[in-house]
Amino acid sequence: MTGECLARMPHAGVAKQWSAPIFAAAGGGAWTEQAVLDATAEDPANLAQVLDRIRENRPRVHCITNSVAQAYTANMLLAAGALPSMTSAPQEIADFTATCAALLINLGTLDSERRAAIGIALDAVGARVPWVLDPVFVERAGARLAFARALLGRKPRVVRLNMAEYCTLFDAEPGAATMGADALMRNARAHATVIARTGARDHVADGARFASVANGSPLMAMVTAMGCAGSALVAAALAVEADAFRATLAALTILGVAGEIAAERAHGPGTFAAAILDAVAGLDAATLAARARVKRSTAPHA
Repeated sequence: MTGECLARMPHAGVAKQWSAPIFAAAGGGAWTEQAVLDATAEDPANLAQVLDRIRENRPRVHCITNSVAQAYTANMLLAAGALPSMTSAPQEIADFTATCAALLINLGTLDSERRAAIGIALDAVGARVPWVLDPVFVERAGARLAFARALLGRKPRVVRLNMAEYCTLFDAEPGAATMGADALMRNARAHATVIARTGARDHVADGARFASVANGSPLMAMVTAMGCAGSALVAAALAVEADAFRATLAALTILGVAGEIAAERAHGPGTFAAAILDAVAGLDAATLAARARVKRSTAPHA
């Protein structure tokens, strides 16, 4: 991988690891990952409906994103049926965000122009427009981390991030007690947001619910901006689905299933980058529902 997204693990599409660490339950008990995964599955048909509504409504998603990811992110949104807009010019960002259906804030190439545009955009949309925070590389620079934490205080509807970014943003040490379902739900509840932590599996929590998405391909980790594009898909789903937990699950499942389909056709990361766009564009509800591997649970002691 090259550019700003260098070394990010963009999505659950890396090689699957089916270990079962112990998660601490909210009431002090314990529950295993296997127990979570055996819980009631999120209805794949409901997730497929989110994709249908994106295509029907064609929401415009404004992306303040990094320069490495802009073109690929725009193409991913178009493949899903959404409409992208990408400007980060402070003098016009308020006009663009005033009429968007969802907003993505990605901290990849965080220059002074983007930093100023982010503040203006959030002031313009207020609570009216759902927005996604993608805190790229917060583990690399203290100033970036401080800015991301300030943005977290402005209540993004969803925070999508990888494991290194999660540990840094939420001050978590790697280990079962801090990485598990209860810790993810606790952090989501404390910040009134949905957390989507992507990796060997994607884990999604909203404070009361937790889910795992097992779809994806190892080739997804070999394409720059794949995770950034995934965050944009989450924003598109938020534009048409009021339940942010379900919207996030739907977006990550769409990307994961499309990744699996693309991997069956691709010859390597170059052809894969194009094939996954084709797969998203051609994905139908029946295929998504049939191939989705999503397991969901509620907190054992809410």
